[in-house]
Amino acid sequence: MTVEIYTTRTCPFCIRAKQLLNQKGVSYSEIDVGADPSLRAAMTQRANGKRTVPQIFVGATHVGGCDELYALDRAGKLDPLLTGAA
Repeated sequence: MTVEIYTTRTCPFCIRAKQLLNQKGVSYSEIDVGADPSLRAAMTQRANGKRTVPQIFVGATHVGGCDELYALDRAGKLDPLLTGAA
């Protein structure tokens, strides 16, 4: 399953989200939108208008931000999503 996370370098929520993915042993592609307005515009379009970071995608599923990622994990829904069983 492909995991992509749109971030900026100094965002504490981005760091927390990446920590959770790292704890789960998930490899992900990180896209830093901090210095590139075109990347942020692409992220905003893909995330249905959301402009905050992180924006996290698992396959075609838009998870949302850090809080949503942790909420999925607490609900027991993150691991099935990451393995493609969701």
